Amino acid sequence: MNIAIILAGGVGSRVGSDTPKQFIEVLGKPILAYTIEKFQHHEEIDFIEVVCVKSHVEYLEEMVADYGLSKVKWIVEGGATFQDSVIKGIDNLARVCGENDLVSIHFGASPFVSCEIISDSIKVCMKKGNAISTTPFYLLSGVRTDEEKSLEYLDREKIACMSSPHTFRYGFVRKLYDEGRDVGILDEIDPHTTSLMYALGYPIYFSKGSQANVKITTVEDLELFEGYVLVRRNKY
Repeated sequence: MNIAIILAGGVGSRVGSDTPKQFIEVLGKPILAYTIEKFQHHEEIDFIEVVCVKSHVEYLEEMVADYGLSKVKWIVEGGATFQDSVIKGIDNLARVCGENDLVSIHFGASPFVSCEIISDSIKVCMKKGNAISTTPFYLLSGVRTDEEKSLEYLDREKIACMSSPHTFRYGFVRKLYDEGRDVGILDEIDPHTTSLMYALGYPIYFSKGSQANVKITTVEDLELFEGYVLVRRNKY
């Protein structure tokens, strides 16, 4: 069984909107609906769980019905932090998931994800036990010494850019968070599952990524996604 966990528990303050960014409408449809549809229409995804910011749970329930998102089987109230939300999503699946079932954790504000990216994430995870959507670092880079200058070059050939989905065997990711909780580091590390893996010494395996698979964070990202939707509509 393959389950997508869509994280929609944040508020997205950098977009500058009173509405959590995943619920901002682009051409009349919430960003989150676009994201969920990618997993709804993927033949290898059996069910979807959405971890939702408390203020928009009822709105989400209406959205799921309006857009016919029939694979959404669970809506879980989000936590105070990213890690809290992930843990709530994982814990809620304990009664339905076996050790070797797969869970694909994906950001609700990342609607650019493609069918190929989801497929490869599942494929790599089945072989390796985890898979993080990753692309090479194509830009020039340097270490920032202050807000104005850099004095040290970073070799971009040694840098990888990770996005989502993050796909895991359910037994592994549950054990990962249990271990992080036991050693008391969940509140001390950068709030991502990959950061926890690094802290605990687990290898991260790369799956297919794309420069286009960005997480909407700024107003410019919203404009970029609107253009993407318009191009896709005209093309297909």
